[in-house]
Parts: sequence; structure tokens; C-alpha cells
Amino acid sequence: MTNNLLIHLPANKRLVWYLAAEEYFAKNIHSLLQRYGSGHENKNQDIYGIFFTWIVPPTVIFGRHQVMQNEVNVAFCQTNGIAMYRRKSGGGCVYADEGNLMISYISPSSHSEQVFQNYLDRMSDCLRRMGYDAVKSTHNDIMVGEYKVSGNACFALPNATIVHGTMLYDVNFDLLQQAITPSQEKLAKHGVESVRQRVMNLKNIANTLDWQSTQALAQKIKEFWCNQTYIPTEKDLQEIDKIEQEYLDPAFISRL
Repeated sequence: MTNNLLIHLPANKRLVWYLAAEEYFAKNIHSLLQRYGSGHENKNQDIYGIFFTWIVPPTVIFGRHQVMQNEVNVAFCQTNGIAMYRRKSGGGCVYADEGNLMISYISPSSHSEQVFQNYLDRMSDCLRRMGYDAVKSTHNDIMVGEYKVSGNACFALPNATIVHGTMLYDVNFDLLQQAITPSQEKLAKHGVESVRQRVMNLKNIANTLDWQSTQALAQKIKEFWCNQTYIPTEKDLQEIDKIEQEYLDPAFISRL
């Protein structure tokens, strides 16, 4: 267990609601952690932070500067009820569904690269304790053998750092492969022929434990990362709702 504060968020929200929650808690992290005894005056401030996990129905989220039509099979997503959103941070296109555990870690430190690498080391250790032979890669992924099981990105703010992570437990790879359309140049850069070639579900990798669901995996990860819990107030939730509206603006989603 490490000294992080678990945020107990409601389930069944849109993916961008949880991105709005990241924004909100990043803005308020110093005051919140002070109240819970691990304030930002601690010299090891990059060790302590806020942590939460979330699970969403099939959704595609693409980067701030990406052209949606170049990254997303829009017609396929519309036909199959897959939501499409743009995030405010950069990076590539990600597919999420009920088999993909989404992870948010927010540190009060502005030393973003140190925070990011610490997160990757700690999450790899977490998986190894579960019986998976996990290591971080040079592309900021977490690998088990030759397969990627977790993709991660970092977003630096003036007074905090946000780390987004995914954990592939039982993702529908058929939907993933049809919903997002990375260029051949991007795949070649990573030395693979297709999205399917380089990823693997944890459910399909032999380990020493038997996970029954994405939710069970989430619980074990939260137990490793967190030793305190915060339940958001009604005011917290209302402020998150307001931030979510920025992501839902059609002009923001579809802009070039």
C-alpha cells in the first residue's frame, strides 16, 4: 500500500465526466491533501497524490490536436453506439469499454516526468505483486512479455501533474480495431502491423491469481495504491458537472 487518497466517484458517468473530475481535483489537490495529512509541504510531495479508477461503456477519446476523421472510424462508431470525445490534453486516440480499466493519478508535484516515471514503476510493481511479469517500456506503456497491457500519458499543470492510464483486462479488440484508425506510419514507428498485434488482455495471460472481472482487478489496484478514501461532496460533483460541459460542446469535439 502507498500513501495516496482514493476518490470514491460515482459509476455510470460519461468518459469525459471523469476527465472533468481529473481537472477539478488537480485544481484542488493541495488543499485536499493538506486536510488528509499528506500536504504539499511534504518534501516527498511527488510520492503522495490522488487516485481513482473508472469504467465506461464503449467510447473513443482522441487528443486535443488530432483530426477526428483521421483517427476515428466515425461511421462505425455511430452505427455501433460508440461515443466519441476530444480531450484537452495531447496524445493519441484511445478506445475504452467495460473491459478496460481507466486510471487517474494526480500528484501535487509539478515535476511531471519524475511523477510519470514513478507512476509507471509503481504500477508495474503492483502488477508483479498480482503475479504478472510486468515492466515499463520506452514508450511509457506497461508490458507483460511482448504485449502491451497498459497505455499511459502525462499532462503537466503549473501546480500538479495528471497521469492517465489504461489497464486492459477484457477489452473487445474487434471493436477497438474497427473504431480507431491509426495511420500505417504510426504503426510502423512502433514496429507493429496492427493495433491487435501489440496488445493483450490481462484475462488471457496466465498468472498466479484468478481475476473474475474488471471491477475485481480495480479493487486490488486501489488496495495497493491507497490508504485513505475521500467521498466527494455535492458541491464537488456540481463543479465537475460544469467542467464536463466544456467537453460536450459539439464545436470542441469536432474542431479541426
